[in-house]
Amino acid sequence: MPTVLITGCSSGFGLETAKLFVERGWTVIATMRKPGADILPPADNLTILPLDVTDPASIASAMDKAGDIDVLVNNAGFGAAVPIELIEPDTARQLFETNTLGTLAMLQAVLPKFRERRAGTIINVTSTATLKPLPLVSVYRASKAAVNALTESLAVEMEPFGVRVHIVLPGRSPETSFGNNAMPHLRGLDNADYKPLIEGMIANFRDGGGPVTHAIDVAEAVWRAATDPAAPLRIPAGEDAVQWMAEAG
Repeated sequence: MPTVLITGCSSGFGLETAKLFVERGWTVIATMRKPGADILPPADNLTILPLDVTDPASIASAMDKAGDIDVLVNNAGFGAAVPIELIEPDTARQLFETNTLGTLAMLQAVLPKFRERRAGTIINVTSTATLKPLPLVSVYRASKAAVNALTESLAVEMEPFGVRVHIVLPGRSPETSFGNNAMPHLRGLDNADYKPLIEGMIANFRDGGGPVTHAIDVAEAVWRAATDPAAPLRIPAGEDAVQWMAEAG
């Protein structure tokens, strides 16, 4: 069976995607910064490896242990909801280092073999937040929009070599740890001008009503990208994501 390497498997989209590929018989390399024995149930076709996409030595070690792979899923990332005026420079750097440069580093780790073999699939998980202007997630949005642009150009570069390239765009998902991971970076609740906007954003994100994206939606979208040669470059994941993409044209 084919082998898939997935980054960011400790929770959310990456965890659900790893489970789905294991259940469907693929050889799965599930990576995360801090592996835990109880995160994924043991399986003969599952290997869990430590991987920090911002650390070149960690990437090299993981790729050496993983061996040849057929599909790379770049899912690792984090978010921060902060007004542009108030975002800490370190937070902005971390967003780009993880979401954008981490993706680039993983691409550079696998592309030589994919190109030489004239086969392979790249799947980059970004966000529907890139489809229209949204307050408070500007730098996160920019880091993911950069991955969209990177992926679009990569698809053109890899087409002559038989390497397929896709973007999976999830919508809002209360099931993930996005909100919890973003909270430590939150700034502005003590600012009378920004407080109402921030409180509204938090309430909206925690609201389970209306169309949302479930982790299984993302896993199924990644599965489609990995297994369907006719899959489009951009694949929305989740009912709200489908709506947003249709509105964006």
